[in-house]
Amino acid sequence: MRRRVSDIGRGGAPTPPTPLRRGGPQGILFVCLGNAIRSQMAEAFARKYGSDVIAPASAGLTPAAVVAPLTLKVMKDRGLDLTSHFPKAILEAPGSPWDQIVNISGERLPPFPNSRIRTWEVADPVGGPEQAFVETADKIEGLIMQLILDLRSGRG
Repeated sequence: MRRRVSDIGRGGAPTPPTPLRRGGPQGILFVCLGNAIRSQMAEAFARKYGSDVIAPASAGLTPAAVVAPLTLKVMKDRGLDLTSHFPKAILEAPGSPWDQIVNISGERLPPFPNSRIRTWEVADPVGGPEQAFVETADKIEGLIMQLILDLRSGRG
């Protein structure tokens, strides 16, 4: 039976947050609308630069059929091959429960017990030119680098 995102956190009293993992990578889920552009980029950058502090995964609120071709191109131009990646729903993403969820969707997420939720404002380049995808990748790469620095310094 497939669960819905709206089912998360239901079924009794709220669970108090647990402390984030210490001494190992934090499980971080990056969420956007279709898991075809922004969250795929975030997962790839986190894996490339921060595998010592982040165990990344990505998902979408309403997963697309495929990762956007311009996402694949822009990331390949940066040395990151995403051809084996595919869009996933939140409840299908590996690594649950996550220490943190980074919401890049622009939508409100349901509560996730035991997970800290961060929100990043990143415009969705879907339907735009390649330059919009490049600018999105630049912004996400910078946000990932700041997150990694925060985690390494204990502020994450």
